[in-house]
Amino acid sequence: MASWFSAMLFCFGGGLLSSLMLAEPPLAILSNTTNIIFASVIWYMVYYFPHDLVYRIFCFLPLRVIAAAMKEVTRTWKILSGVTQADSRFRDAWLVMIANGWAKAAGGGLISNFEQLVRGVWKPENNELLKMSFPVKISLLGAVLFTLQHIHLLPIARYHLIFIYTMFLITTKVGMIKVYCLKSKRFLLEH
Repeated sequence: MASWFSAMLFCFGGGLLSSLMLAEPPLAILSNTTNIIFASVIWYMVYYFPHDLVYRIFCFLPLRVIAAAMKEVTRTWKILSGVTQADSRFRDAWLVMIANGWAKAAGGGLISNFEQLVRGVWKPENNELLKMSFPVKISLLGAVLFTLQHIHLLPIARYHLIFIYTMFLITTKVGMIKVYCLKSKRFLLEH
């Protein structure tokens, strides 16, 4: 049960943090049962499918790249929705817009300490705010960019910014996957 709860916290952490920040009911994210069932089915398939077949399928590089690209597209939309949601609630509150866009896109990473506590392996030295991972950093950058565009301080059309930022995320993530695969192959060949 802790594994499932941990996975759901990671999947829906952004919505949970955003709800808490905007004084909305935090359990409202559970109202979309389709998303909960979909995430639960994926969790079950990853952890309990025979012979780790689902995990092995997604270790195949082309599928891994496609899944990573899809994740980065959703990250962009989460940032944008967080910024616009905060602006509709708190007009011209730039810091709230940045924080909400950041929380929506990187919520799983930001609540990782709580998620570790749920699993029983809490490591306070791995605090995401002290040592930020790439997705948390890039989500903060995106939240700043989309907030500046939203308040008209960044002179670029929204759809251009969405395209440029999404392409930047995808190429960076694919490059990171490629470097990781090359390092793994080099390590295997050396040992």
